[in-house]
Amino acid sequence: MTEPVAPTRPAPGAERASRGREFSGRLPVGPGPARLLVLATVFVCAACGLVYELELVALASYLMGDSVTQASVVLSVMVFAMGVGALLAKRLRCRAALGFGVVEAILALVGGVSALALYASFAWSPEWFAGGLGGARFLMVGFSLLIGVLIGAEVPLLMEMMQRIRRQDAGGAVADLFAADYVGALVGGLAFPFLLLPLLGQLTGALLTGAVNAFAGGALVLGLFGRDLSRRSRRLLVLLNVTVLALLGTAAALVGDFEDAARRAMYGADVRVAMQSEVQEIVLTGGKGPTLALYLDGRLRVSGADEHGYHEALVHPAMAGPHARVLILGGGDGLAAREVLRHPGVRRVDLVELDPAVVDLARRDPGLATLNDHAYGDRRLHPVTADAFDWLRSARTGTGGGYDVVVADLPHPGITSSTKLYSEEFFGLAARVLAPGGRIAVHSGSPADRPKTFWTVDATLRAAGLLTTPYSASGTDGAFAFGPDRAPRDHPKAPDWGFLLAGRERPPLTLAPPGDGGPPLTLDGATLRAGGLAAEATRLPDLPPSTLSHPRYPH
Repeated sequence: MTEPVAPTRPAPGAERASRGREFSGRLPVGPGPARLLVLATVFVCAACGLVYELELVALASYLMGDSVTQASVVLSVMVFAMGVGALLAKRLRCRAALGFGVVEAILALVGGVSALALYASFAWSPEWFAGGLGGARFLMVGFSLLIGVLIGAEVPLLMEMMQRIRRQDAGGAVADLFAADYVGALVGGLAFPFLLLPLLGQLTGALLTGAVNAFAGGALVLGLFGRDLSRRSRRLLVLLNVTVLALLGTAAALVGDFEDAARRAMYGADVRVAMQSEVQEIVLTGGKGPTLALYLDGRLRVSGADEHGYHEALVHPAMAGPHARVLILGGGDGLAAREVLRHPGVRRVDLVELDPAVVDLARRDPGLATLNDHAYGDRRLHPVTADAFDWLRSARTGTGGGYDVVVADLPHPGITSSTKLYSEEFFGLAARVLAPGGRIAVHSGSPADRPKTFWTVDATLRAAGLLTTPYSASGTDGAFAFGPDRAPRDHPKAPDWGFLLAGRERPPLTLAPPGDGGPPLTLDGATLRAGGLAAEATRLPDLPPSTLSHPRYPH
């Protein structure tokens, strides 16, 4: 009697090959090209995902300031959410192709409109940005969470789709997916600052990225795995992707009108100039005189109603002494130069401005040129386009000696990108170009409203080997931007501007004899001395200096 024999179990490799051939027979192309198409989609989706992250970081930093905090919040929340998304994707593995198509369509819509939504919330709901964890930050965190969950779901679903094409060991499949993912992230990370942002801007760039994302995901699922889907599922994906692309396309067509309306909501109806330079957004409103206002990256930098009080207090105390050679760091609007050039003893003024578009606007715009008394038409003024820190590192004073006066008319130290311009290293470089007996004048924030910032600048100047004299000046118009970042319209403004006068010897707090333009309009000796006493009354002792490696300015 023949003993029954159990059926032979096929070898594991043969079983995998059989299953791979069985599934790949339903694809429009062979397993090799199919895998390449999946990896190409991984590449595109990874590039789009990183652009969404960078868009949120850049726009949140622009709107709310403090780029370090915004980047930390967005990236940490998004990475956490990616882990959550990967876990949630396990429930979709049985319908990986359909799940991936839906995920990519939703991701394209959410990522594409995230910049629009955040910008709109700022333009029409400014009270959300009143510091702390206000509504805008919750909106930013919400987008980071949702985008992170959707990005995190991609790789598990793509892994399942690749295994259905042709089974391979898990390690090899993961290596292929991550290689394509990381290279795509590299391309997306480079495309954002060098291509999308300068050519299209943040809003249109995000919308275009979403459209590319939706097309890539839909094309892969419908083109490669369409036969594996039911007719109902195919119709659902087609309708979903067409709707997403239509919404993104409509938004892109209207983005110009949207930006105009947002500017009017933020800056008022009288916007005369609105442009994006290679450095920043520049908006000029109003006409001549008191109505003129200049905004750089959304922050008010010049108010025609009270700029004389600021620039006279910044410049004139430093001019009490030799002032033949003057260096202005920043101040591309020409207003500090106007005050310097009022003194007949000035022979040469070098002005170092990062953004040539600001200098060109101050030279050519009738309103701004009138406000700065056509300073750029004075042959003594020599503008240079450069980063102030880099320029000081390579500065050579030449046979004429150093500068008698250095005026630092720079953005507020509380802005993250400006902290290096208020570091011990920066002030050390500035001191190096001073002539014997020279003075440095530094705008240092409000001693009444932000005393820690003001006295940290003082401590940093002293750490650089300089002796300081503090003083403040009262503003006359609350519209001037005293603080580093945006504030809601009903937020009380700081009551003063703060300045520090520094030198190798402690500079006296006095005014130079009146120049060609007569005495300052808003400043006299008694007012200046009162400003010195007011600033001194806010002193915070024993603060550490700020350095490049350890910035200490509060945001």
